[in-house]
Amino acid sequence: MALNTTNPTGTEAWKNLQNHYNAIQATTIQELFQQDNARVEKFNLQWNDFLVDYSKNNISQETISLLLELANSIGLKDAIADYFGGEIINQTENRAVLHTALRAPESATINVDGENVIPEVYEVKNKIKKFTNEVISGERKGFTGKAFTDIVNIGIGGSDLGPVMAVEALQFYKNHLNVHFVSNVDGDHVNEVIKKLNPETTLFLIVSKTFTTQETLSNSETIKEWFLSREFGTATKDIAKHFVAVSTNIQKVTEFGINPDNVFPMWDWVGGRFSLWSAVGLSIALAIGFENYNDLLKGANEMDEHFRTAEFDKNIPVTLALLSVWYNNFFGAESEALIPYTQYLQKLAPYLQQATMESNGKSVGRDGKPVNYQTGTIIWGEPGTNSQHAFFQLIHQGTKLIPTDFIGFVKPLYGNEDHHDKLMSNFFAQTEALMNGKTAEQVQAEFDKQGLAAEKASYLLPFKVFTGNKPTNTILIQKLTPQSLGSLIALYEHKIFVQGVIWNIFSFDQWGVELGKQLANSILEEINTKTVKSHDSSTSFLLNHFLSNKLT
Repeated sequence: MALNTTNPTGTEAWKNLQNHYNAIQATTIQELFQQDNARVEKFNLQWNDFLVDYSKNNISQETISLLLELANSIGLKDAIADYFGGEIINQTENRAVLHTALRAPESATINVDGENVIPEVYEVKNKIKKFTNEVISGERKGFTGKAFTDIVNIGIGGSDLGPVMAVEALQFYKNHLNVHFVSNVDGDHVNEVIKKLNPETTLFLIVSKTFTTQETLSNSETIKEWFLSREFGTATKDIAKHFVAVSTNIQKVTEFGINPDNVFPMWDWVGGRFSLWSAVGLSIALAIGFENYNDLLKGANEMDEHFRTAEFDKNIPVTLALLSVWYNNFFGAESEALIPYTQYLQKLAPYLQQATMESNGKSVGRDGKPVNYQTGTIIWGEPGTNSQHAFFQLIHQGTKLIPTDFIGFVKPLYGNEDHHDKLMSNFFAQTEALMNGKTAEQVQAEFDKQGLAAEKASYLLPFKVFTGNKPTNTILIQKLTPQSLGSLIALYEHKIFVQGVIWNIFSFDQWGVELGKQLANSILEEINTKTVKSHDSSTSFLLNHFLSNKLT
């Protein structure tokens, strides 16, 4: 199918949205509720055990209709079909984008270059299952015959952020294995991890598609040297029992000392930031067991099917993506906050920062021309209620418009209703407060009740007024399980995809990541040779300062 390269700002739908924004921008969310008693019924979506309330937004039914008109005018339906069908939608790298195939049922048929990839996916999945079960049961042992107690995942970017997020999120379901993550090339990071480990009982997972990523290889070599230290009595042959790899480069993996039987393959059609569903998720499977890991994939697949088949006006990822475009491109909101009301999801925002900003941080359209509109949004956030005592002041009374997603769960995992009720009372209170704010009349009434002197009250009043009218989405899920987490992650993946289609950009390449890598390699050579070559004056000054002080 021919690629749609429509500039969205040139469509009638975009022009209609701009006119609509001009008409509605002064209308508050509170006024919209007053105008329509059935507003909540119109602006909520229920699917499986998810409830998404998007009524607390600066939107009317006309807004939604016009946003849906935009989605249709830029060919979103065809784009979704290409996405799931294995078409080459990552055109600058000539690749399909099929992380969805990794969680598809075994009965599915998904062709890449005319060949069904599902049998190969399940071959790897079965290998993960066998390996995971052997490690967890203690059947697979280290070089001294002891069962493994610790797992270290060595990777960076998607090879770290996805697994560490999921392992952290599913701590409640974790088994006896202790899982650690090494990502930063900072030597202090890797040394802080390995100083706690026993080489006899530690299994290392090196995750690098090409087995050439500088950070991952540097950390792997450091760990390998530590593992082969004389004090441990290890030999080179013992590497084969303690190191496995997720990679496509069999030659380099073998040269490292890893048994080719302990290599888990990857595919070109899986982007790094969406790779936790592949063998990159081996650390997740080891941490929570294969069945729970499989439930994670199942939940993602269920969201895939919802996204692929639901009408756009009933489609959760499409709705959230369209709202994001509405605020980003018409209200001028540059960032979105993500506030999960569970400590388990403390790594969700960092994970979605990569998924969103690496995907949609593009300024060139699919036609190769610079875009004349804003694309990728800035994603940030922390769990509630911690975040309420930190940056919520900015959201409530700052000068920036920050649309915010609130994610909460009906049931706590440990059954502590007292704590959970207090947590969720804040969850509901914050969206209400952000929408309604507090008027000068309400503040004055509080002062009168307190008997505050008129002069003091007059001074304090403007500081205690909240304008409200701050947009939020509420995602309320029954319980945090591997399955519901899979659905939640997939929801945001598909939101990212829809945004990229509307903005007419390639969401699945990452050329901006490469430039810094190239320069770092040449600068590293200069550091090693202590010879600063041609740079801008600032970089040369900094390098010379670093080298001169490094030697003292």
